[in-house]
Amino acid sequence: MNNPWKSIKLSDYENHMQLDNIMQLQVLNSMMHKQLKSYSVDNVMILGVAGGNGLEHIETEKYNTVYGVDVNSEYLQELENRYRNLEGIIKCICIDLISETEKLPSCDFIIANLLIEYIGYNCFQKVIKQVKPKYVSCGIQVNTSDEFVSDSPYLHSFDGLNSIHHQIEREELIKSMHDIRYKLVSIKEYSLPNGKKLLQTDFKNSVI
Repeated sequence: MNNPWKSIKLSDYENHMQLDNIMQLQVLNSMMHKQLKSYSVDNVMILGVAGGNGLEHIETEKYNTVYGVDVNSEYLQELENRYRNLEGIIKCICIDLISETEKLPSCDFIIANLLIEYIGYNCFQKVIKQVKPKYVSCGIQVNTSDEFVSDSPYLHSFDGLNSIHHQIEREELIKSMHDIRYKLVSIKEYSLPNGKKLLQTDFKNSVI
């Protein structure tokens, strides 16, 4: 099955996400800023990086490698165009995490915001076991109804996502990470204007 993210225009995604009644692009940007400052690491892997929202917060004196992972090659091309100042630091990886997990390199820190919803707990566990990071920071959406995509003029651009969407619950995510020896270190909530929330859960490898 072809991944529906490959056919969604980046402009539709970003214009939808930054609408005043949604504001997820803005909140995710703020979240990313905090995530990038959270741990003493010099490399990070951002899963579902899209057009690179939040990469302006990369401190070049802190990070020497930033892996940007996405299934849509056009998103990654736009990312490279936008962040030419990070040339030599950003390394884009265009893969489908569901079927090509083994292509991921090792990395100390994974950021996965609004990503687990589209690959599920088991696949995310596979990703973590492949990359073996010291730290993992996940942003998941807490919905107020069964509709995970908010109403907007761009709504129908996302119709295909129903086929791959997984409802992610906080306690189940914590359990799935505990099962692969990652312990919860913090939880933060970010409120959105339409009543939804973004929940950031951070984990640390309990073996390393």
